[in-house]
Amino acid sequence: MKPPAPRIAESAAAVLIGNELLSGKVHEANLVDLAKTLRALGIALRRVVMIPDELEAIAREVAIESAAHDVVFTSGGVGPTHDDITIEGVARAFGVRARIDDSLAGMLRAAYGDRCTEHHLRMALVPDGAELATTPDDKWPIVVMKNVWVLPGVPQIFRMKLSVVRAWLQGPAAFHSRAVATRLDEGKLKPLLDQVVEAHPGVDVGSYPKWFDATYKTKVTFDSRDASAVDAALGAFVALLDPGDVASVE
Repeated sequence: MKPPAPRIAESAAAVLIGNELLSGKVHEANLVDLAKTLRALGIALRRVVMIPDELEAIAREVAIESAAHDVVFTSGGVGPTHDDITIEGVARAFGVRARIDDSLAGMLRAAYGDRCTEHHLRMALVPDGAELATTPDDKWPIVVMKNVWVLPGVPQIFRMKLSVVRAWLQGPAAFHSRAVATRLDEGKLKPLLDQVVEAHPGVDVGSYPKWFDATYKTKVTFDSRDASAVDAALGAFVALLDPGDVASVE
């Protein structure tokens, strides 16, 4: 399907699914890529949860996050094996059945040929009423149920599917970010940061110490959808510092 005009989403949540993640058997590798993609689109990732391969847990968490955010992304649990139950969980979250999609089944049969079994066809399950999101460059679709995007857990494939997300979704406005690297530790910065935070409530101010680095001790960041607000907050913060306390301004 050709991407429609981008859908506007301001807030997002991610549901990372897999016993292997919770046990530490597999290193979670998708969240950073998702967060960076959403940030570039102007969508704020507000919540991330990691849950096991349990039908009720998936259904419950998807329902909660779907109601609380504009868009939700699941990662993992979409293969052909016994613990790949994300589609069924998403279907249950919306009170519908999971069914075999004929177009997906046809793609699987074409891909696997004579090796295709009924177990492979589990990967053609979709919640009843879902749509399939593709781009001209990526014909294999992402299952989208209302505002829930069901993404694969394999990192290489997950990253490929983010191109579809970029084609279909967009935030209401871009994020603007600037930073000041200082030679002060957080203890000395706190009263200065408190002043800036109180005076500039529309700007998200972050403080990040760096150990064992001779160039600076703490980086302070300023983020907002309003570029002028970011500049004003940064300027107010720099004005509170002695020039020698500023290592760099980005």
